Amino acid sequence: MTDHTIPKHVGIIMDGNGRWANQRGMPRVEGHRKGAGRTKEIIEAAADIGIKTLTLYAFSIENWKRPHDEVITLMDLLDFYLKTEIEDLLNKGLVFKVIGNKEKLPDNIQYLVEEAQRITGGNKGMNLMMAISYGGRDEIVRAVKKFIEKGGDMDEVNEESFEENLDTGGVAPVDLIIRTGGEKRISNFLVWQAAYAELFFTDTLWPDFTKEEFMYAIEDYKLRQRRFGMIPDKAET
Repeated sequence: MTDHTIPKHVGIIMDGNGRWANQRGMPRVEGHRKGAGRTKEIIEAAADIGIKTLTLYAFSIENWKRPHDEVITLMDLLDFYLKTEIEDLLNKGLVFKVIGNKEKLPDNIQYLVEEAQRITGGNKGMNLMMAISYGGRDEIVRAVKKFIEKGGDMDEVNEESFEENLDTGGVAPVDLIIRTGGEKRISNFLVWQAAYAELFFTDTLWPDFTKEEFMYAIEDYKLRQRRFGMIPDKAET
């Protein structure tokens, strides 16, 4: 039986990898490696409980400003992930998609992304979206440009026609955003899609964010009353 109180779309800002490593006297790259392992556990947990879409904020468009060596390391980790995990995603029936300004990604990563999306495109399981080279404002600007390039009639612009041009076109708005690492902001993540999202913040650094804490966030979400600007009785109806 489907649990209708489960959020359909969950977004996670996976923050704290670098601090996790610094606290242990390790290079920042070790935090990113540990965080990548944690990602797999949370993906499996989300799929198991029936979440329809999981969006992970893996690399923001602002992250290109980080030290060159760290950016290269992150791209190498992404390359490794795309080469080694796609078969597992296929076996689990997940649909993989990358959202973001993909033109900024190295050619080899762009190729692997396209292959991963093609290979998993026929699956029927949870949508796994990775936000890479992503920024919410950048996404909105690109959506406007896309709408104009398609010859869209400005007199017919509405929320639905605009949303079709977002990277997340066809996907339900995000219900719950989880952020690890202690910060309490969404940092340009799913700016349009999160208009009515519930927010869950935890001080836990991403490499230490367990399946149990993920489930706690889901249970916390279930207790909230989502009104969407309406009075309580109307929202419940």
